[in-house]
Amino acid sequence: MSLKILPLKELSEVLDTARAGKNVVQCHGCFDLLHVGHMRHFSEAKSFGDILVVTVTPDCFVNKGPGRPAFKEYLRLEAIASLDSVDYVALNEYQTAVQAIDIIKPDIYCKGPEYKDSVPGDNDFISIERNAVESHGGRMAFTTDDMTFSSSKLINSYLPVFSPEVTNFLKIFKAANPHENIVEGIYSFKDLKVLVVCETIIDEYHYVNAMGKSMKEPILAAKLLGEEKHAGGILAIANHIAAFTKDVGVLTLLGDKQPQEGFVRSALSENVEPHIFYKKDSPTIVKRRFIEKELLQKLFEVYEINDELLTEKREKKVLNWLDENLQNYDLVVVADYGHGMMTPKIVNKLCEDAPFLCVNAQGNAGNRGHNPISKYSKADCISIAQHELVLEFRNQHLEPEEMVRKISAEQDYKNVILTRGKYGTMCFSQDEDIVQIPAIAPKIVDRVGAGDAVLSLISLALCKKAPMSIVGFVGNAAGAEAVAIVGNKTSIQKVPFIKHIESLLK
Repeated sequence: MSLKILPLKELSEVLDTARAGKNVVQCHGCFDLLHVGHMRHFSEAKSFGDILVVTVTPDCFVNKGPGRPAFKEYLRLEAIASLDSVDYVALNEYQTAVQAIDIIKPDIYCKGPEYKDSVPGDNDFISIERNAVESHGGRMAFTTDDMTFSSSKLINSYLPVFSPEVTNFLKIFKAANPHENIVEGIYSFKDLKVLVVCETIIDEYHYVNAMGKSMKEPILAAKLLGEEKHAGGILAIANHIAAFTKDVGVLTLLGDKQPQEGFVRSALSENVEPHIFYKKDSPTIVKRRFIEKELLQKLFEVYEINDELLTEKREKKVLNWLDENLQNYDLVVVADYGHGMMTPKIVNKLCEDAPFLCVNAQGNAGNRGHNPISKYSKADCISIAQHELVLEFRNQHLEPEEMVRKISAEQDYKNVILTRGKYGTMCFSQDEDIVQIPAIAPKIVDRVGAGDAVLSLISLALCKKAPMSIVGFVGNAAGAEAVAIVGNKTSIQKVPFIKHIESLLK
């Protein structure tokens, strides 16, 4: 390995001596597929000072979307270290450049020319990085070479991670939909006031090592290795949406026994306001999954749940809250998991009075066949998996196109998003007809939470009257991010999501 490549903290110690009487310049980035644009950037950056340090984003924090980086961190470090203009290279251990700046304390922190005219709010990280640099007495500088290259564009053109079908779709889609227009639409979500509704679900992941069959019983024995607790269901949806809007409310249900309210509140983003009701003689719902860790293979799951409907008294409290507050929101998102909160009266109230209603009625092990989407008499949008719609019609021989047209007409659903797994998404609008969007997830780790991520982004886009092709595209991009992580361990964030969109369309 090149002697130029050092651990970040060791590099700081080296610089303490080497920088005497000299100016240290720092560049930072992913540098996935090193190209001539990077080389020119480094050469000009070096001319601003005496010592050029390049810090590199680690694989785990590359936010260009699933399938990236194309080149592992050790290869990116080695490629940069081979350049004469670069004096030292270090792998950043952190999610953002700020900690690396705090450790290196550069005299000059250098970005490319595309960031020079950044508007606060569009590239929030630029202001944050600038503040970090200036706090140590340094300054920002920008290179001037206007010959723009894009690693994402080169990778998409010459090292595609997608099938020919998806690659061809992206080529056609980006010709009709410049990424700047989509990004502008995403930023427009920020003024929406959104209410998300349904009972809280906490997801527990118990990682085990399967040891084999018990000696005395016909059961699998396993050794517990570790546990994780995630804010699932409606909490995950609220956090996804909160990354794009300033004002999110959660109308949700906890159990009055073992409510876990402290965890629920702490798991929500700062701009999410919970409105909590309690279900009598019930726990807060926990879905406990046991996972063989090495293969990330689910063995079985256990529900901790009381799925009886709300009592009339508690139902009335929820209805009263809706009477008083529903008009304060622009968009209502319902993720109906079929576990007792969404009574007929609450459903009817939302159908009649929600200003813009987007709904998913999920089929799961706890309600299979007993939670039909048709209990919602009307909606501005429904998002539903194909297997759930098959159950709705009790007919597995209907074509997907026939099903979406039929459900829209019968139930007065203005827009229908049909998620079809590896076949992508079928998007139907009474105004635009059918649009097909292929799946854009090159890597699947866990499907839990994917439908919730899709529902979150399509609801925002539809409320802003985006064309159906863009609605389906941002929904699939959200789904691709969700299936690349375990459960709801993290939520979708605006800046990485936008970078994902941009990388797909370069």
